[in-house]
Amino acid sequence: MLDYKKVNNLTGWLIALVATLVYVLTVEQTASFWDPGEFIAVSYKLQVPHPPGAPLFLLIYRMFGFLAMGDGLQVAYWMNIGSAIFSGFTILFLFWSITLLGRKLFKMENGKESKGQTISLMGAGIVGALVYTFSDSFWFSAVEAEVYAMSSFFTAIVIWAFLKWDVIEDPVLENKWMIFIAYLVGLSIGVHLLNLVTLPALALIYYFKKYKEPNIKGGAIALVLGGVALIIINNFIIPGLPSLAGSIEIFFVNSMGLPFGSGIVFFSIVFIGSLVYAILYSIKKGKVILNTILLSLTFILIGYGSYALIVIRANQDPIINENNPKDIVSYVSYLKREQYGYRPLLHGQYFTAAVESQEDGAPIYLKGKDKYEIVDYSTVTKYDKNKTTILPRIYSTQERHKQIYRAKLGLGAGQEPTFSDNIYFMFSHQLGHMYWRYFMWNFSGRESDYSDAPWLGITDAFSDKFPDYIKENKAHNNYLMLPLILGLIGLFFQAKKDPNSFYVTMGLFLMMGVVLVIYLNSPPVEPRERDYIYVGSFYAFAIWAGFGVLAIAHGIAKLNKNLAVSGIIATLITFPIPVLMGSQNWDDHNRQGRYFSVDSARNFLASCEPNAILFTGGDNDTFPLWYVQAVEDFRTDVRVVVLSYFDTDWYVDQMTRKVYESEPLPFSLEYDQYKKGTNDYLYLFEREGLDAISAKEYLKLIRNKSDLLKLQGSNKMSINMVPARNIILDVDVEKVYNQGLIPEGMEALMVDQMNLRVKGEYLSRGNLMLLDLITTNNWERPIYFNNTSLATIGLDLEDHVVMEGMTYRLLPVRKPQNFRAELVNTEKSYKHVMEDFAFRGMDNPDNYFDDEFRRFTSNHRSSINSIAIALLDEDEMDKAADILKFSLEKMPNKAIAYDLASGQSVPLLFEVGEDDLALDIVDKMSVKSIQLLEFYARTDRAYDREAMISLEMLRYFVPLLEERGYEELAAELKKDLERFIGTSDNNRLDRR
Repeated sequence: MLDYKKVNNLTGWLIALVATLVYVLTVEQTASFWDPGEFIAVSYKLQVPHPPGAPLFLLIYRMFGFLAMGDGLQVAYWMNIGSAIFSGFTILFLFWSITLLGRKLFKMENGKESKGQTISLMGAGIVGALVYTFSDSFWFSAVEAEVYAMSSFFTAIVIWAFLKWDVIEDPVLENKWMIFIAYLVGLSIGVHLLNLVTLPALALIYYFKKYKEPNIKGGAIALVLGGVALIIINNFIIPGLPSLAGSIEIFFVNSMGLPFGSGIVFFSIVFIGSLVYAILYSIKKGKVILNTILLSLTFILIGYGSYALIVIRANQDPIINENNPKDIVSYVSYLKREQYGYRPLLHGQYFTAAVESQEDGAPIYLKGKDKYEIVDYSTVTKYDKNKTTILPRIYSTQERHKQIYRAKLGLGAGQEPTFSDNIYFMFSHQLGHMYWRYFMWNFSGRESDYSDAPWLGITDAFSDKFPDYIKENKAHNNYLMLPLILGLIGLFFQAKKDPNSFYVTMGLFLMMGVVLVIYLNSPPVEPRERDYIYVGSFYAFAIWAGFGVLAIAHGIAKLNKNLAVSGIIATLITFPIPVLMGSQNWDDHNRQGRYFSVDSARNFLASCEPNAILFTGGDNDTFPLWYVQAVEDFRTDVRVVVLSYFDTDWYVDQMTRKVYESEPLPFSLEYDQYKKGTNDYLYLFEREGLDAISAKEYLKLIRNKSDLLKLQGSNKMSINMVPARNIILDVDVEKVYNQGLIPEGMEALMVDQMNLRVKGEYLSRGNLMLLDLITTNNWERPIYFNNTSLATIGLDLEDHVVMEGMTYRLLPVRKPQNFRAELVNTEKSYKHVMEDFAFRGMDNPDNYFDDEFRRFTSNHRSSINSIAIALLDEDEMDKAADILKFSLEKMPNKAIAYDLASGQSVPLLFEVGEDDLALDIVDKMSVKSIQLLEFYARTDRAYDREAMISLEMLRYFVPLLEERGYEELAAELKKDLERFIGTSDNNRLDRR
């Protein structure tokens, strides 16, 4: 007879080992795009990440960083290994959760497990766990140092612990396990809040165990109480206790004149004293349930105590210190993620609603010298009541979002949305496109990794509709819907055989999927696919996939009357399903050999002169740079400035300190001129007769708090204005020339005045400080922008920048009108690209390069094109040819398909006499474009950005080929083009 406990333990560990090995073999070897670059940097030096922080994650991954043995180039790898290990443990607890639920279904007693039951349960656990192991979204998070791998581990262990608690009969042991679960929940808060979403579903386990005759009413009450527990932890414990402590602190300091921290000390003594007293009271009076609740609360708070790290480290002024949560006021703001704004949940406006009024809300405090000062008031915006609704889904008033709402709902200009439109958007886009599509990616298949790629079904595997560029995409994965079918079989089997456990599993599935979608209330477009948010829901479905094996074994057993043999057959029948998933997903989840996320960051920094100041834009422009400076110690003389953060007082204040080898930024404005509530926005209010104002004089007026700039704001605070759109900066031409700042050949472009023109209707704090920096710096330190920041700043500087590699340097020159491209310092740019830039692995077709890699590849290709154009303008034909060929060598089509920038290099290659290379690009891009357009026409798919680029490339190539004498090829393309022009004119552009 098989020893069930031993077999269950050994099999679980074996599957966990397999999963961990898979993740270790495919783990990213450096910092990937998006948040891992930030998390690795802040973990390595225990700094402060973006709200709401992940302190336990930082502490644990800091220890994984020790395994690099001091080698900065290995730190990211070992932190990524941390995610692989946590993901392996997630699979372990999933396996054991499946077998625990299976025991309930079979009503198995300890020590009386039959051979057939044991074999069937092991098969179910193996297949279900491996289905999740190889699922698309979970595998993605398992190989990078992000919070989702560790968060999934806590979700898995909490679910398993609840299932273990369910089979315990000793009340004392029950309470111990409940306290252990509470501690796990508290610890998980220091990683990610996803774990809390399981509580309503897990409350059903408690209800079904404690009430032997469950009913719908009781189940509903259990769900509600589980939701109450969720709200208590998420709304009252996490931000609520610090908020209450903050209110007491402000009262003690401001009203009672006590020193800073006195209110915190008082609150801590009262709260901890009350908790201790209540626990002692429960022991003395023998109130077991009260004692368990109080101890559970205590252990949640102990786990939550990891957040002390955030405040402690913030007060040490680390280099990365986002939001600077040093005191209770800023800490509460940090926890509440106030910087990300507000999304209406139960009631709010339609996107067409006009603002009726804006009123002052709660005061915003900032720690001053002697007390907490009111620096501003929150704004309460009231909309037209006739254009509000319950459960608002189409709420965003951003202009781009409005256009997308109208396009998706088919609303014409000026047409008002209805409640049915609102609900339709929720089901079709939020639940359909942003959840169901992701679900089907994981259990049915995925067309590609192009933006908004749809899911694949059984028939898609046998269809010839897909063009080569999709079939050859490594993310083109089709599972023949087999995992989905297996999961559905398991779902119905569990619902029939063990309804109580089915309700728990269904609760987990819905809470971490559908309910989470409704709660998050996402806008119509996100910066990237967000499938990783819903892995908890996919985890629950993997449980059903395991139960699908039990269902098949049960069905076979009805025929052969031998559950052991049936279990073996069912396992053998279904085991190929996770094998299929693994084989399909391996090539697009294997991140070995990918370094360009880091190399692109190095290339940006390498483009800068010593002691430079570099402005960046979004996450991928910034986090990899933070990583290479903090961990790999690369170009730490360059000060990286995040333009969006530059709008905050805490970030500007951090720029006034030395960082690594970078000296403080030179500002003339002091803290009182840029603190929160002061100069948040300076609205353009053009004075009659005042065409321009001197930058130095304007800053002087700001410093002197001149009444000439005052406007009365909508609240009790006064604000400053900008009296003229044109802000003039005088240039010391002789100084600039003597310093050798002007590139050779651009002397004639020098100017003695620069017009730092205001682009929009106001200057933000960040733009004011940028104006101050440019003026005060007086050309002492090089100031650079990347392409994103240059496009988004509120001052018009584009005519005054010179490209140097991948960056744009601000110089006192003006680009001539009708100039065909950017100004380029060809000498420096050529050297940077040919000698200083890194392109590791970019020529290897076996490496997987996803959308972010392709975007940064396109940026590099485009920059090289600009350098080649400038070289041609200088009659440097050989250098232009060399750099264009270098680009094709380092980033060939076989590894990363030619893109828009590649197409734009065609006339340049013709110009340098490389006709064969130009024609090769034309051939490959035109074939792909025609295939894509034919595919879209055949499947009646709306034209997206890829389709529009394909169409424009064909239009672009035809006259180029005609000019070079390739009339026959041009005629062929023109003929193909004519097939699609009519279609494109009638096909809307999908603005997603």
